[in-house]
Amino acid sequence: MRNGFVKRLLVPYYEHPAEQPEAWDTLIAAAPRLYGVVINPASGPGAAADPEFAAVAERLRGAGVRVLGYVDTDYARRPHAAVVRDLLRHRDWYGADGAFLDQASADPDALPHYRRLAVAARAAGARTLVLNHGVHPDPAYTELAELLVTFEGPWDTYRSLIVPLWTAAHPPERFCHLVYAAPPEARAAAAVHCLVPGAGAHPWSTLPSALEPYR
Repeated sequence: MRNGFVKRLLVPYYEHPAEQPEAWDTLIAAAPRLYGVVINPASGPGAAADPEFAAVAERLRGAGVRVLGYVDTDYARRPHAAVVRDLLRHRDWYGADGAFLDQASADPDALPHYRRLAVAARAAGARTLVLNHGVHPDPAYTELAELLVTFEGPWDTYRSLIVPLWTAAHPPERFCHLVYAAPPEARAAAAVHCLVPGAGAHPWSTLPSALEPYR
């Protein structure tokens, strides 16, 4: 417990279960520490169901972990129908009980688009909706989702993060920071977070250092 709230991990882990089974075992063992796990078979659900991801998603749910299906929104440029198709595939193929909408716009002009997507996500069975803006968005986005990712980037940038005053009007558990190229001793400021050592083009192929005791 720090600053009056419990810190929990939202882990976007994008490696295939058949190639990294030990890492997925670690995530399941760490279930009590987790806010949720983002599954991403093929930059989304893929063109067909992947039985390995379906099996690991079932194990996660059995351990009490939220399973969040990854869907790219391309900063409001991706058509509504394409996003909804991916939401339904995550639900039908992997039993996802939540949605992780990546590359979410932070612009107030895109709010109507994301309101429609939020309604569609709920209709598709998403009990938890996460919007990954990667920056602090217009405050009205807090009305749409349970969790906003308000930082995604490297540790060197994160150390100088400035948090807008409007965030103080909301519980800390409404915000998440995703940090890569983080040293093992690094600590997050957000109630929900993930700090991984990975860097380069695919930093989310590594697990957070905080899960080392579960390996």
